[in-house]
Amino acid sequence: MDHLLYIAMSGAKENMNALAVRANNLANANTNGFKADLEQARSMQAFGDGLPSRVFAMTEMPSQNFDAGEIKITENELDVAIQGDGWFAVEDADGQEAYTRSGNLKISVEGFLQTASGLNVLSDGGPVQLPVPLAKIDIAADGSIQAVPQGAPATAMVEVGRIKLVKPENPDMFKGNDGLFRRKDGAIAEPDASVNLLSGALEGSNVNAVGEMTYLISLQKQFELQVKMMKTAEEMDRQQNQLLRII
Repeated sequence: MDHLLYIAMSGAKENMNALAVRANNLANANTNGFKADLEQARSMQAFGDGLPSRVFAMTEMPSQNFDAGEIKITENELDVAIQGDGWFAVEDADGQEAYTRSGNLKISVEGFLQTASGLNVLSDGGPVQLPVPLAKIDIAADGSIQAVPQGAPATAMVEVGRIKLVKPENPDMFKGNDGLFRRKDGAIAEPDASVNLLSGALEGSNVNAVGEMTYLISLQKQFELQVKMMKTAEEMDRQQNQLLRII
């Protein structure tokens, strides 16, 4: 009976992990630049001192859906969306370079260009810092930032910085617990001039809410099946003990 119980127990555990992943995707269906997480589990033999007669469910290496989300026009001068492949370079909480596609930007009191969550946007030489206050700002398709200082004539548009845009291969990227992406080898991505921005727009989440709901229902049914299997194993074990007492 322990064979059946072990398989059902490990399967139920992986179903719960998968439910958490899908629920998180659904919760971020309206998060700008969010990339849906994928999950998968497979059977694996349990090796020990004896023969490998036990099998359990094991989580495969997770990945993400790198498809682009829907582009929403906002006409906000600090909103930018990447067209096609590519990433913005930002400074994470540890001061290291990381990557995101969430382009709803803001300017801090000190003049740093930041993401909505307060992370500094990077240029080739460090955080992008603008000469505040500004009367107007324009972010071009190549990531260059032009601005008009407050009090200057409208024609006094000068370049004040440039956003670092990169395009590493998607299979080389992984998502951390903070939602930011990094290269699997830990290397820093080089700037890529082929990445283009669309100003006054935002990339939405690529989560398919209907698809995620379907996955959730399917996983819940699988979990219920695993629980029924554990109850069946318990009942079979009880009946076996009754037979032994009769004998």
